[in-house]
Amino acid sequence: MIFRFTDFEVDVARHELRCGQKLVAVEPQVFDLLVHLLRNRDRIVSKSELVEVVWMGRIVSEATLSSRVSAARQAISDNGADQELIRTYYKRGFRFVANVDETAVDRNLSAMQPAQKVVSPDGLAAAPTLTVCDRPSIAVLPFQNMSWDPEQQHIADGLTGDIVTGLSGQRWFFVVARNSSFAYKGETVDIRKVAREFGVRYVLEGSLRKAADRVRITAQLIDAARRIHVWGDRYDSACVNRFDRQDEITSRIVDSVKSQIIMAEAARLRREPVQNIDPSDLVMQSLPHIWRMSASEQWRAQDLLQQALTLDDKYAHVHALLGWTYVNLFNLDARTSIGELTDKALEAAERALMLDDQDHWGHLVLGLSHARRRRPEAAVRHLSKSIELNPSFALGYAGLGYALACGGRPNCGLESLERARQISPLDPFVTVYAPVVRYMALFALERYEETATVCRSMAAHHPNHAGARRLMTVSLGLLGKIDEARESLSHALVLQPGLSSDHVEKDTVYASPSDRSRFLLGLQRAGLK
Repeated sequence: MIFRFTDFEVDVARHELRCGQKLVAVEPQVFDLLVHLLRNRDRIVSKSELVEVVWMGRIVSEATLSSRVSAARQAISDNGADQELIRTYYKRGFRFVANVDETAVDRNLSAMQPAQKVVSPDGLAAAPTLTVCDRPSIAVLPFQNMSWDPEQQHIADGLTGDIVTGLSGQRWFFVVARNSSFAYKGETVDIRKVAREFGVRYVLEGSLRKAADRVRITAQLIDAARRIHVWGDRYDSACVNRFDRQDEITSRIVDSVKSQIIMAEAARLRREPVQNIDPSDLVMQSLPHIWRMSASEQWRAQDLLQQALTLDDKYAHVHALLGWTYVNLFNLDARTSIGELTDKALEAAERALMLDDQDHWGHLVLGLSHARRRRPEAAVRHLSKSIELNPSFALGYAGLGYALACGGRPNCGLESLERARQISPLDPFVTVYAPVVRYMALFALERYEETATVCRSMAAHHPNHAGARRLMTVSLGLLGKIDEARESLSHALVLQPGLSSDHVEKDTVYASPSDRSRFLLGLQRAGLK
């Protein structure tokens, strides 16, 4: 189905929004919301109906729904003041009010067309060519119950639904709705047929098997277009009847699938350059670089994000991600002043929120920038907002932990970090950021031995991480381990030649003067002049 209005065209099969010949970057949930309004433009669609369709009934805040409506308007050149295309009906809902031309597309010509028979040069039938959606996309098949216990079927169905919900909470790729994929429940399916039917590149399948008092859950991610196995894992448990255990397994599967698809898509885009590159393609390519803790990787990510902004300078999320790279550089680019990096992070975050004040990444970066300015109240306010907008945003909880730790509430900071780990134990963003939050909180609690241990591990994994090396030096000095502190200081000065007492006074993030005094004392005991 294709919907046309004003200068725009929505191609449902291809999951594309176009303005003329140009693709418009739009998040999956925003696209689904827009399509539902278009399909039901003859009536007012209630907020509860949108939540049921777009979020599959998951509890979301009023602010989250408002942000997606705002993003839909922005994508089609509408706004909340004029409401020329999407109109709000107070306490009733929303309706698409512009004139729309609707065209049913022949499936044989669409992005989800059946595979065509291909004949090889020797005259034999070759494998069919699979045509998939141009955007990254996945279908989650119902997990199979391989045991004789019918009770396990409820668990298998619940896991499948939770995985679909978990994957739908991200913004990097499209996820086929649960009701659609459950049409294959109980069937032996051909993965390529499923991919063809839904127009997706990736398919996740899994099973649940019970033996005695043990349950084994397996999952595997398939690239249907290339017919290769991308990822797989298994999870053994004595009990999966408890929701907390099911949530833990679901989180691990969701985190793994998200990162594997991002890595696979970034590699595909490098391997198969597209003629008309889209801003979202450039974002996808930037993510693996953002996950790597070196200044050069952050600079490479910035290059890709700047290219995306060249194509669409009103893409709020790109500005927010650009701001996040500056946050990472706080601890990696010690040759650039913290003040300059903070200015750039603030500028990027403010630009993101000016374009979309409901962007949770924008509030994350702005909050952490305020933390660097020793403004704990503003920092906590924006970081709390990021979580309010997206309650599943694990990095938001980690960022809040950082602000609390640096703002005089380190125990609360560790609690927030633990919440991030529970939500998303394998999230690559949290994986690289969590040690920073932990060592900042431990130092504020004067637990110097533990601080040094976390910093030492961080420095071993990321040798160019100046922040870990600095605080390890401080902690060793305060512990009286002077020889180790001096050795650590020599490494810190290689990474940050300008490290000095003035640096502590101007740039150390702790809001409390007593924390900064202890920081400086540790450096002085290590031999800093």
